Amino acid sequence: MSKTIEGIIPILATPFHDDGSIDMDGQKQVVDHILDQGAHGVGVFGNAGEGYTLLADERRTLLEAIVKRVDGRVPVVVGIGATGTDVAVSLCKEAEQQGADALMVLPPYYLRPDGDGVVFFYQAIGDAVGIPIMVQDAPLLTQVPMPPALLARLAREIPMVTCAKIEAPPTAPKISLVLKASDGLVALGGLNGQFMIEEIQRGARGCMPAADMTSFYVQIWDHLEGGAASSAWDCFTRILPLVRFELQPGLGVSAVKHNLVARGVIKSARVRHPTKALDAAGLLELAVLRERLWPSS
Repeated sequence: MSKTIEGIIPILATPFHDDGSIDMDGQKQVVDHILDQGAHGVGVFGNAGEGYTLLADERRTLLEAIVKRVDGRVPVVVGIGATGTDVAVSLCKEAEQQGADALMVLPPYYLRPDGDGVVFFYQAIGDAVGIPIMVQDAPLLTQVPMPPALLARLAREIPMVTCAKIEAPPTAPKISLVLKASDGLVALGGLNGQFMIEEIQRGARGCMPAADMTSFYVQIWDHLEGGAASSAWDCFTRILPLVRFELQPGLGVSAVKHNLVARGVIKSARVRHPTKALDAAGLLELAVLRERLWPSS
């Protein structure tokens, strides 16, 4: 039986040693940290996890360790960013065989297809796997437009397409349009949760932010689920400066890792090229924001 994909599903940061090699113990620590903070799922190899920098063998080794560490407690959602159909199908099948509970799949973005081509791509994956597919609608990254009618068509024609992660600004109005156009498609938000309250109030069933503020996102989710919108806004207003800081193109991953280092979760904030590292001024700016949330961390 498939697990429900909803709630707060942080994208795991991928820790590296200072020399750039994978820190396997650190990866397990990140998993433990977000689960201790109340996460409802685990996102693997998303953009906030530098999945685009990982070798094939590293992906396999990391996913094996993550699935084992999670041990069935929450769904493991694996990001797939391959831009060739056959490659994407192969990676999706492999992730399922390794224990993924769902797949978060970007559309082809090198040779960007039309709507029929997008459907062909996801249909090929849907025919090959037996776990839910989350369509990642991220045009800021892919430059692939996916209008509500296309997302509804994917859900209608491909049984394994059950979710869509909406990252096409303005996200909240698009979620309304997607839910109106589709029958049963589950919508989730991303973009570090910058509009998560509006998205959830319009019918989204979760958010997939970065991994450093999980407890706050869970609090917001719990407040909204309990009908306490004012309390949700109070919590969101508290984290908003850091949410905003982490949305700087190319710098969010570095900020997340520095926050995890400061809190003792991982040992190094090393990122892999082309991910950018914060400069000295940025580190000072980040420290001010971090102190507001975790004094003396």
